[in-house]
Amino acid sequence: MTGVPASAAGGGRTPAPGGKLGAAAVNQASLWNIANILTMVRLLLVPGFVMLMLQDGGYDPAWRAWAWAAFAVAMITDVFDGHLARTYNLVTDFGKIADPIADKAIMGAALLCLSSLGDLPWWVTGVILFRELGITLMRFWVIRHGVIPASRGGKVKTLAQGTATGMYVLALTGPLATLRFWVMAVAVVLTIVTGLDYVRQAVVLRRAGLAAQRAERAEEDALEGPGR
Repeated sequence: MTGVPASAAGGGRTPAPGGKLGAAAVNQASLWNIANILTMVRLLLVPGFVMLMLQDGGYDPAWRAWAWAAFAVAMITDVFDGHLARTYNLVTDFGKIADPIADKAIMGAALLCLSSLGDLPWWVTGVILFRELGITLMRFWVIRHGVIPASRGGKVKTLAQGTATGMYVLALTGPLATLRFWVMAVAVVLTIVTGLDYVRQAVVLRRAGLAAQRAERAEEDALEGPGR
């Protein structure tokens, strides 16, 4: 999410007194765009969701419905903040860091609450969280060589995870309770498959990056060779 450039924010007006201080004030103000605000709202919803989820021992259908509402709002803001950031050039360094943290925080909180209440097997929570944290570390591993774009499979995985987790948050019974089991099964399969595909792409990207670096060094050595 990049904020509006200082030149665009200030137009053709004379810079405010204070030199660097004035520029810093403009840059700080650029953080308060709608995309970043939605990300911060999602972060603030995490503790609220946990409190609602665990009220009265965590089994009251009414409180679970309120918890589902908080979870649903968080999922919706996740869709809109990224879209707004890309469409209106609102990408900032804060957003790049806070957005994935907010995504994982609300999903992780929901899964941990569900497993602690006995509604969801711990191995399901473990698989999903291991995949998400592992992919985050993988991004840092290959970031110097490039960025792997979000795939269609990854987007479907996110949708399946959100839908399945939301269904578990609600106190469903009967056929709907059976349906949520199968939706979560699909989400787990997509989590594993897309995770393995991301690892494959990361390894290929890193190998290509290292090969390009070696070729560049060899070319530099060849150019410097005759003059030595």
